[in-house]
Amino acid sequence: MTALHILHVEDDKDIRDVTAFALTLDPQVTVTSVASGEAALAALDGGLRPDVVLMDVMMPVLDGPAALARIRERAGHETTPVIFMTARAQSSEISRYRALGALDVIVKPFDPMTLVEEIRTILAQAG
Repeated sequence: MTALHILHVEDDKDIRDVTAFALTLDPQVTVTSVASGEAALAALDGGLRPDVVLMDVMMPVLDGPAALARIRERAGHETTPVIFMTARAQSSEISRYRALGALDVIVKPFDPMTLVEEIRTILAQAG
């Protein structure tokens, strides 16, 4: 397994905590967790270079799709992989998120024991 740095973006503290815990079950994973799309942009602007952004779709002020568009505008992040997480996972919505540039969508609730494996699979299929 290769090392993986994940920027996790989730406005709900409980989900953020569970996700961070699930991600760090893999000793090869480091996680930076932030509570908003704005905080994610600030982290990237501050020099953070994650291997992948794992981002909630529905967040106040700057939702996942809007944050993804703003990430793509940043030098050095035009191709940073982004995976959305959402409870709304109808096939039309998943297709729309992919069309916006997300690699894929992980459906909430997710299995904490297989979350990292799912992320690695998505990255491998895209790579």
